[in-house]
Amino acid sequence: MTKRENAMAILNGQQPDYYFDFMDAMAFIPNPAHLADSAPQDGKLHKDSWGVTFTWPPGAPGQHPHATPENIVIKDIEKWRDYLVAPDPTKGDWAAAAKAASEIDRSEMFVAVFVPSGLFERSHHLMGMENGLMAYLTDPDEMAEILRVIADYKIKLINTIAEHAKPDAIFYLDDWGSKTNLFLPPAVWRELIKPLHKEIVQAAHDAGMLFVHHADCICQPIVEDMAEIGIDIWQGVIAQNDIAEIQRVLDGKMALIGGIDGPKIDVEDITEEEIRAEVRRVINSFCPAGKFFPSIPNGRCFREWNNSIYRDELEKYGRKWAQENPIR
Repeated sequence: MTKRENAMAILNGQQPDYYFDFMDAMAFIPNPAHLADSAPQDGKLHKDSWGVTFTWPPGAPGQHPHATPENIVIKDIEKWRDYLVAPDPTKGDWAAAAKAASEIDRSEMFVAVFVPSGLFERSHHLMGMENGLMAYLTDPDEMAEILRVIADYKIKLINTIAEHAKPDAIFYLDDWGSKTNLFLPPAVWRELIKPLHKEIVQAAHDAGMLFVHHADCICQPIVEDMAEIGIDIWQGVIAQNDIAEIQRVLDGKMALIGGIDGPKIDVEDITEEEIRAEVRRVINSFCPAGKFFPSIPNGRCFREWNNSIYRDELEKYGRKWAQENPIR
């Protein structure tokens, strides 16, 4: 099987050659809208196309919003229209994206595109986390209007991507919680985020794309909602979720990627056997329920030795387990 065929076997409940990280079957093409908003890794302050200030310190895993009372975009939630101007997602070098897509063997890999800063993340980027969290509770009508603007942008971006590159999958990023809970009460998430996110997922499906949603956090309280609105795969299932219970309530309605406790094995004082045991634990525990891709939710160990052991065990034991536990 090719990587794509093997991934589809797992998604369809069929016998794979091996169990692995679905991300290994995705070949990413450039998203010019994302690239234009990426800060250089120089530790300085840079504004993106929405006017949000970001910084990417050298050595950090990614860029971070740098919100202050002076630089936040929306300074008064009741006058948000005076501050918010959505960029045009059709601008950019879409020819480069199309060319990159044309050079990928789709029988081997999924052509994928990275779409970060979903509804929740973009909303708090625009006003700061504290202001954003409060606004969801104190000014839900205004927040709903802001989210509508963000959703319209995302849908237009997805349609633009589809027009030029026709990818097989969207890798969409919106972290909805921490390692202990959701950021928003489930009722608030269902009222304000869920209906618009459903439209975004539907736009991807209408364009023939799988919708892979990254959220490496607690999502257990809304996991049935995620499946209901059409998310095909939840990537980033951290070990702090009750994964066995999630699999029970989902009953195969949505695939999962994750389970391996990255922070637990990405430490200095650990043995090779302890790393391998964690990989085996996750495969033994969650692959039997099907539609499960064992992985570290954030993708890798940052320590190279730890990562090499993790990857070796995933390749070897993922193949061994598939052979010894055929789907009947």
